[in-house]
Amino acid sequence: MLNIDLSGRIALVTGATGDLGRVMVRTLAGCGADIVIHYLNNAGKAEELKREVEELGRRAIAVKGNVTEQADIERIKAEAEAQLGTVDIVVANAVIQYQWTSVLEQSADDYTSQFESCVMQSVYLAKTFVPGMIARGQGGRFIGINTECAMQNFSTQSAYVAGKRGMDGVYRVLAKEVGEHQITVNQVAPGWTISDRDRATQTERNAQYESTVPLKRRGTDQEIANTVAFLASDLSSFITGAFIPVNGGNVMPTI
Repeated sequence: MLNIDLSGRIALVTGATGDLGRVMVRTLAGCGADIVIHYLNNAGKAEELKREVEELGRRAIAVKGNVTEQADIERIKAEAEAQLGTVDIVVANAVIQYQWTSVLEQSADDYTSQFESCVMQSVYLAKTFVPGMIARGQGGRFIGINTECAMQNFSTQSAYVAGKRGMDGVYRVLAKEVGEHQITVNQVAPGWTISDRDRATQTERNAQYESTVPLKRRGTDQEIANTVAFLASDLSSFITGAFIPVNGGNVMPTI
């Protein structure tokens, strides 16, 4: 019987208090991992998640930091190692939010923010955590949350798409560079996903979007978290360099 068992693993989830991040935290902890809960502003939700993880019998710490600053990421690593141990699962989920508009009207600062939160966050996380995975000698998992938008390239998405497509390049190259150490590097690309925000406002359904999806529905936050847990586990030990859409077939990478 297949079983996702992350016992003895320590996972960092950036942007852990967000709509998708909080479900990733619960799911990884439910599979047995101890969790480093990263947040930027929502300390209350981070502490609530910490209590939830501890109620599952796992260890957790909540750490504030700006993932676009290498010094903050290095501090997160130091706190994680002091309180939990060596992080061997990294989930880069945090992203800066901004107002989408056309290329001609989008602020240059928005392009910079997306580059920093998509590309440089991943670079800083790799520089900070991958050496420890290599030194430990037991492999590791480096997982980035991308988006179906990176393949759609719709109007008003340019800054977001630019950041995520740049991120994609980093992950593909990193996968080749660290593969010999049995460290896998993969991306999960959600579609327009149902989260607690939708459930609270009863906005789970959108007929126009659903009509474009082969499975004729929106995915859920739990389905995204399930894919992350799979990639974090030994079941995915021979998968690296992958861009995995979790969007009901709304976009399909070609060979």
